[in-house]
Amino acid sequence: MSHRRSRTGRLRAVTLGLTVAVVAAALPSHAATAAPSTADATAHDGAAAMVGPDGGSALGRPPVGSEPPTVTPADIRFRQDRLRRGGAREVGLLPEQVARIPADLAAYLEPTPDHPGHPAYAGAVVLAAKDGVIVQHAAVGTAVRYGAVGAPPDLPGVELPADQQIPMREDTIFDLASVSKLFTTIVVMRQVERGRVVLDAPVARYVPEFAAGGKAEVTVRMLLTHTSGLPAFAPLWSSYPTPAERLAAALATPLAAGATPGSRYVYSDLGLIALGVLAERVTGRPLADLVRDGVTAPLGMTDTGYNPAPRLLTRIAATEYQPYAGRGMVWGEVHDENAWSLGGVAGHAGVFSTAADLAVLCQALLNGGEYRGRRILRPETVRTMLVNYNAGLETAYPESDRGLGFELNKHWYMMGLSSPVTFGHTGFTGTSLVVDPLSHSFVILLSNRVHPDRGWGSNNVARRAVARDLAEAMPVRPRSGEAWRADPRDAATVTLTAPLRRPARGGTASFAFWYDTEPRFDSARVEVSTDGGATWNPLRLLFTQGGRRWSSDGTVTGYGGRVWWQVTAELPERATHLRWSSSTDVSSQGRGVYVDRIVAADRDGLLLHGEGGDAGRLIADGWSPARS
Repeated sequence: MSHRRSRTGRLRAVTLGLTVAVVAAALPSHAATAAPSTADATAHDGAAAMVGPDGGSALGRPPVGSEPPTVTPADIRFRQDRLRRGGAREVGLLPEQVARIPADLAAYLEPTPDHPGHPAYAGAVVLAAKDGVIVQHAAVGTAVRYGAVGAPPDLPGVELPADQQIPMREDTIFDLASVSKLFTTIVVMRQVERGRVVLDAPVARYVPEFAAGGKAEVTVRMLLTHTSGLPAFAPLWSSYPTPAERLAAALATPLAAGATPGSRYVYSDLGLIALGVLAERVTGRPLADLVRDGVTAPLGMTDTGYNPAPRLLTRIAATEYQPYAGRGMVWGEVHDENAWSLGGVAGHAGVFSTAADLAVLCQALLNGGEYRGRRILRPETVRTMLVNYNAGLETAYPESDRGLGFELNKHWYMMGLSSPVTFGHTGFTGTSLVVDPLSHSFVILLSNRVHPDRGWGSNNVARRAVARDLAEAMPVRPRSGEAWRADPRDAATVTLTAPLRRPARGGTASFAFWYDTEPRFDSARVEVSTDGGATWNPLRLLFTQGGRRWSSDGTVTGYGGRVWWQVTAELPERATHLRWSSSTDVSSQGRGVYVDRIVAADRDGLLLHGEGGDAGRLIADGWSPARS
């Protein structure tokens, strides 16, 4: 347990005056009163303004049917930023948080409590930017370290001699794995713009043999949102002897047993293989050429493409030891076995790139499809790609949130950068990108996490770490200079408890509130006790901010609008305590939960003033003072 220190009288008086101003702003104009000269008297009068002449609330009941905040692609403001290196302060970021990124990345070069047994990767590169300013670009570890893998179950890495190992560099080229799907998506959407492809048309219109296996009604949109009913994967590389037979088998794969197109979410490589073929059929050109001419060449992404040239080998990060495929240590060729067996070019995998090149792609998307005067997509197309078409499947498939090609709002790797319009993708080799259009920021993490063996585990812990660091660098400015923040812990419930000075005779509580949590899995709750803290009940809340008003039954979760809300609540008779709690699941969080400027009063006067004489009464169990 810890107790917050009270501030000096002068600062307290200033803070109290601001608190009353906020309270008065939420009231009808006749309810505000002039501020007396002493701090406690100011709080008393401000509290009295919240109480009606009959002792009840002067605020009225919250409106019925009001909705919590949200954001849609229509709210995104595209800009025309150009990338350049710069400092965190130039774009309003906290330098100390940005500076943490390389160290947090390097920590996973060794086993850690959240990734025991093996390192998360042999090496990695990170690039973070905001408003076009690259605030961090760093490399750690090695691009090539191992030559083989020992026997299970330990799977020890057999290291190359020191003079054969290659350090990771900022310009190291990585096998992007499933991040390649974004390039296929952009190519397809370019054909949609040209009228050659219709999103809700059957794929079989463009690739007739795709209709086999019950797929005649599967649409292009379903493939892009992974709702076609196709299975996730098929071992094409080991089941068929030639690339032509493998491709034919991929297109002929039937729907999963019992699947109806559009009714379920299954992330499917096979769907993107089909989209790559579709793009080739409608244009008459190879997928690699479409990606080059439609995406990488216009954007100047000179280190991005399929099947990198042998001369680039020393710049390429090695991936996995695959003796089962007769390949040995995979280095300079695509890791994905199916893409490799198809000649290195496929709709689901095969693209190699660098962090700097991917930064250009991310910035182009933040700019609405354009970079340095070269356009790859129209702004309205980018917005279309960021609509959550799977919203109706969330209950049955909580991880189904997707636009066209892009993953949306995935806290398990986007962390505090998440929002309903935050987009990105991951790759099996250890790659990921997260783009937050609300803050005009992005973070790219490229690693060789499968080097030397996929059995060493995922690098999700590192993905979360770098996204968290960039999100934490964006300050949440408390209304009073210092607020209470729920400590960012996994699998925990932490509480901030406020004992009232005396049992309430009705009355009202008011406080400033900022929240951003993982939807459904993490939540914040406001409760009241009428028996000295023995039992607790949720407190119905009215949220106001500018001209917006909405109500809650006492619990909130998900996107909070990234703004401070003024919250008011009617107190029940004989209320003795207020309590704020934050509950999290085992991993993944948003920006957190903050409380500030707490005031409660009834018709007899002040019950609690958290910024004044009652600051020392607040009991924090897992909450800490925060200035940003």
